[in-house]
Amino acid sequence: MSIKSLGNPYDPESDLSHSRCDHARGICHHGHHHAAEAETLDDEAIIDRAVESAVVRSVFEHDEMNRRRFMKLIGGSAFAAVLASVFPMDALKAAVKDSLGPLEKKKLRVGFVPITCATPIIMAHPMGFYSKYGLDVDVIKTAGWAVARDMSLNKEYDASHLLSPMPLAMSLGLGSTAQSFTVPAIENINGQAITLHNKHADKRDPKQWKGFRFGVPFEYSIHNFLLRYYVAEHGLDPDQDIQIRVVPPPEMVANLRAENLDGFLGPDPFNQRAVWERVGFIHLLTEELWDGHPCCAFSCSREFAESMPNTYGALFRAIVDATHYASKQENRKEIAEAISPTAYLNQPVPVVEQVLTGRFADGLGNIVDNPRRVDFDPFPWHSMGVWILTQMKRWGYLRRDIDYHAVAEQVFLASECAEIMRELGYEPPKETYKGFTVMGKAFDYNDPEGYVNSFAIRRS
Repeated sequence: MSIKSLGNPYDPESDLSHSRCDHARGICHHGHHHAAEAETLDDEAIIDRAVESAVVRSVFEHDEMNRRRFMKLIGGSAFAAVLASVFPMDALKAAVKDSLGPLEKKKLRVGFVPITCATPIIMAHPMGFYSKYGLDVDVIKTAGWAVARDMSLNKEYDASHLLSPMPLAMSLGLGSTAQSFTVPAIENINGQAITLHNKHADKRDPKQWKGFRFGVPFEYSIHNFLLRYYVAEHGLDPDQDIQIRVVPPPEMVANLRAENLDGFLGPDPFNQRAVWERVGFIHLLTEELWDGHPCCAFSCSREFAESMPNTYGALFRAIVDATHYASKQENRKEIAEAISPTAYLNQPVPVVEQVLTGRFADGLGNIVDNPRRVDFDPFPWHSMGVWILTQMKRWGYLRRDIDYHAVAEQVFLASECAEIMRELGYEPPKETYKGFTVMGKAFDYNDPEGYVNSFAIRRS
């Protein structure tokens, strides 16, 4: 093994908002400034709005189109009044407030690496999801994953955007001192790609990649494990036949242009940015390798969750709420505008929009429509955690025997996420494990060690 180096009360379609709003400028058509409005709401008013919004959504269940039409027709305030006459709204609000309790800490620091995988964490800031739950959150742009890990371990961040394998590695003491970290929610599924330099347009068969230099964002990343899986399935040993280098995502396109890399399996928007700058093309989306795979996660230390349960609960709810909002295709253009500015992704809006909508130029002269390019689902399946651990074992990162299921269940908080989803009016999965296939090969989460040993190319 070697590597070198409920609905938002401030959104334009909210059940209880005054009208359609311009989030890019932070002003609605009535002239309201969202940030100012959020600051004037006290904690109880924020919770009241969240409860009312969740009830409205539950009435319409999955019929989003009719809900929006109905709310526009009669208005949110009128419908809330009707609901209050037939539904014990005050009792529900009181119960929710009792369950939440006062926030131990309102001012939080949450780190993010500027990639579209962090969409829910980023958009929750300009679009009011944090303030909705009484939180004042500074979202802090972070240069790369080693920095994000160290800031998290040193408690300089209250919570952070981390790659989904990282909390598993950190909890096991792999690559750092051991400290118990959790994944309350997955940030995104899919959303990555293999991008090659334009000079390799005639080398689409991985068997032709011997000697290639590839970038991945971190050792403990789904990118590293999927790249290794992909080339190994084509007969290449990722430690002998290619070079894999850790490259911070914002530096990937520059290294491709300088021909320091032949390609990278990296996060967006940098795959699309390589196409935008005409230095690379998208070889394939990782959705084509494993549709629904996890990438990034919302993570915090177990100490933070246990010492500040009410603050943790509010942050957890804000992230789950934002993630569900991001999961709807009709919200993606609005979100692209919200997260593209310099303080967040610092990318051209068309680049981010192509990623989030799934309608994009591939750099080979084609316009592709694939709404599954990236999606957002907060549920941290235990089976996802088990698969990640099998790849750590396969490639020699994890050299000791472990109880795969126990570790996955300790770190990936599927049951807790299900409770929050249910509370906010979303339908969680009924189980915490599910089967899936990677490049056509079924993963049996009941026999992880057998899965590791089934591969001809492996380190373990």
